Amino acid sequence: MDTYELDILGEGLDVIFCGLNPGMSCAAAGHCFSNRSNRFWTALHLAGFTDVRLRPDEERRLLDYGCGITPVVGRPTRRADEVSLREFEEARPGLEAKIRHYAPRSIAFLGKRALSAMIGRSDLEWGPLAGGFAGTPAWILPNPSGLNRSFTLDALVAAYREFRGTLVAEAPARAVLSM
Repeated sequence: MDTYELDILGEGLDVIFCGLNPGMSCAAAGHCFSNRSNRFWTALHLAGFTDVRLRPDEERRLLDYGCGITPVVGRPTRRADEVSLREFEEARPGLEAKIRHYAPRSIAFLGKRALSAMIGRSDLEWGPLAGGFAGTPAWILPNPSGLNRSFTLDALVAAYREFRGTLVAEAPARAVLSM
């Protein structure tokens, strides 16, 4: 599956959510975060990014809410740990170019592993990333994968809600973010 089939992007979005790479279920279904155990759509809705819980096949509606999605690495795998650190490092220039082209207000990395490999830092904390990424303010959010048992749904929602609150406080660009 071509990486661009997985991108849900537009210029001037409030946020681009940046996943590690597509899962095999995503590649098979042709939609992002399509594994039934993935909590992305639920966390997004409960945190207030969307006024309804979108289904994976409604992913393009995210653009109406000022949100986009892109993977760091386009190669589908069964598990994210099948992507090598070198693949993440090699993906950095392309991701930076994409972020600069689409110029979102912010980027949110879903998990630490890809970002850590790309910037060569292992000491990353959840929340805002000092200095941003590709000239864009960046946040590090927990990965919503059902395999990520370190975070309950409530903890995911709290982290995503805190990030959304920062976006609203900085400069509400869309009605859904100013709710």
